[in-house]
Amino acid sequence: MDEYIIAIDQGTTSARAVVFNKAGQVVSVAQKELRQIYPKKGYVEQDVEEILQSQIEVLREAVKDIDLSKIKAIGIANQRETTIIWDKKTNKPIYNAIVWQCKRTKKYCDSLKTQGLDELIKDKTGLVVDPYFSATKILWILDNVNGAREKANKGELLFGTVDSFLIYNLTKEKVHVTDYSNASRTMLLNIETLKYDEELLELFNIPQSILPKIKDSSEVYGMLDKCILGVEIPITAAIGDQQAALFGQKCFEIGKAKNTYGTGCFVLMNVGDKVVKSKNGLLSTIAWRIKGKVTYALEGSVFTAGATVEWLKNQLKLIDSVEEIEEHCLKAQNNNGVYLVPAFSGLGAPIWDMTAQGIIVGLTLDVNKSHIIRAAIEAIAYQTKDLINAMEVDSGIQLKQLKVDGGASKSNFLMQFQADLLNVPIKRAKMVESTALGVAFLAGLAVGFWSDLSQLGDIQSEEFNRKLTELEVSRYCKGWERALEKVKNK
Repeated sequence: MDEYIIAIDQGTTSARAVVFNKAGQVVSVAQKELRQIYPKKGYVEQDVEEILQSQIEVLREAVKDIDLSKIKAIGIANQRETTIIWDKKTNKPIYNAIVWQCKRTKKYCDSLKTQGLDELIKDKTGLVVDPYFSATKILWILDNVNGAREKANKGELLFGTVDSFLIYNLTKEKVHVTDYSNASRTMLLNIETLKYDEELLELFNIPQSILPKIKDSSEVYGMLDKCILGVEIPITAAIGDQQAALFGQKCFEIGKAKNTYGTGCFVLMNVGDKVVKSKNGLLSTIAWRIKGKVTYALEGSVFTAGATVEWLKNQLKLIDSVEEIEEHCLKAQNNNGVYLVPAFSGLGAPIWDMTAQGIIVGLTLDVNKSHIIRAAIEAIAYQTKDLINAMEVDSGIQLKQLKVDGGASKSNFLMQFQADLLNVPIKRAKMVESTALGVAFLAGLAVGFWSDLSQLGDIQSEEFNRKLTELEVSRYCKGWERALEKVKNK
């Protein structure tokens, strides 16, 4: 009889549970969409109870036809930075989850930069000062929810990113932990000492008593309470979703990198056991810690990737379905000098300009909608190239291949154009569940389901290589750089 690992993949837009066998194959999947709440412009929230209940529902759905005695462990991959604070006595959230995309603390972040504190924070945490990360979200809740500050100071509240909250509830309030990858996204962890930084806790006025204990990304945290599925199952892994994809793509060696083409793009490169501090607007972060050994990564984010496709469909009405994209890109043959910079939420790494707004340049009377659609898809590849170039400069490592996953990676046109720009093989996983597979690997390693990394199943992939000439690529990239200059600091 086969044995199984369950991966909980708690994302921004959905709750998912994926069951894997020992060969790393998907046996069962269940998914439920999550509501997004927008109480004000720039505010993004989620219902905490909905996150928990939807995750329990998909967990039960995924295992309904499986012998529960054969499930050896559960791992949790989660949307990162999203902030939850709950009452220790009642186990009720004191406010909605503030999602990583939320911009409500922008003014406070600007004030930290004005005070010259951004370099101190980046040196300790590897992160740029931005509303993206958890610390300023925690501060906002403590200062804006009636009675929260007083309760926090009395030790009556608990904070967690989504992994912590799920583990706490799935173990019936027995375990309050996080892993090093998630802790490194709070803007409170010193990523070299591997401890919450007292100077930062004082700066953000956050009592350490509310913070979860930090554990390895692969170890036994506690047991799934019997009331959830009727059996106890060890919970043995937690990791941020992007780091999980890096692990799932088997980027175990220095210089290996992956890009997840989702709503945004997240490029991560394994840089080994020493922090690489970026001079080019990238983030230094913890990829994972296993058996006490830390692996670090450089990370860059493209804020708008798949979201650009949704914009073409829902706002401009240029397409009726995403399946039409490929046809239009090929029909256009080239971009006809049209460039679209999708700075709908500002520009992320390596520029980090939150005031930037989107722009289309190169419009002439012979431009048609296929050119605009193609320009939107090309923009995803250009932004990824800019991140990879910055990573190569920061790390001193030249990329030899890029492993890719995520919804937009299904586009052959996009993958080919990416290979043309980077001039390295693009390896697209046939296993689309890279995030879930990564945390399943980590959960299985903790209980000996797999004995070491060499036992992890091989991920077959399709490969794309450069077809354009160097001159053609140079012309495309120069046009992109000119378009980018028009949106910077305007």
